[in-house]
Amino acid sequence: MSLRILLADDHAMFRSGLNAALSTQDDLCCVAEVADGQEAVDETIRLRPDVAVLDIRMPRLDGLRATERILTRPDNTTKVIVLTTYDDDSYVHSALRMGASGFLLKSVPPEEMIAAIRIAARGDTIIDPSVTRRLSTRFADSIAPPASHPALDRLTAREHSVLLLLAQAHSNMEIARRLGVGDETIKTHVSRILAKLGLRDRTQAVVYAATHNLLPRSAAALEHRGDGRHGTPRRRGQGPA
Repeated sequence: MSLRILLADDHAMFRSGLNAALSTQDDLCCVAEVADGQEAVDETIRLRPDVAVLDIRMPRLDGLRATERILTRPDNTTKVIVLTTYDDDSYVHSALRMGASGFLLKSVPPEEMIAAIRIAARGDTIIDPSVTRRLSTRFADSIAPPASHPALDRLTAREHSVLLLLAQAHSNMEIARRLGVGDETIKTHVSRILAKLGLRDRTQAVVYAATHNLLPRSAAALEHRGDGRHGTPRRRGQGPA
């Protein structure tokens, strides 16, 4: 059975480009294209798609408020991926707290967008690594170190390491490779971290690490410096063509 996708963006060319990319996949089907946030809410309620892909800047109702209205409905089963540009970081933290299953830049290649939709549909979370790095840098630079959080004391040293790597947008496979263990071991660590900290998913783990100032300052300095690996990202086109 195909995954049913709703696309919401006020740029018709972006919507049609993404729809065209989805149409190349046997397991994905676009059930609606809408041009504003209120339509996105209304059509999501009516059609109950598996995943709604919402631009954060739309007329009538922006993507942030549309996300909130969709995800707070008691009978909602739709996962939400929020799309952003580099100018939208002020909205990212709120959307993640609302439970968005993904936060991606509109410039990601079509294959990454398609992969993100599948990831969200199965209940996992995906955040664009450059968004996570900038968020983490912003929080690390602007939030004073908090008092020791009791929940953190329940984490083992290895779980703490995994949490830090999660917060730096590493996948399970990358974390496993860095720590020299198997993917299943990392999945177990992530599950235990979420349980001990009372978090719902990886997205909340990223927000938790950022707001509790857990990331090392060296990571923030590297991001600001732009050393050729994680410097200022190069802008690409506005979505799939």
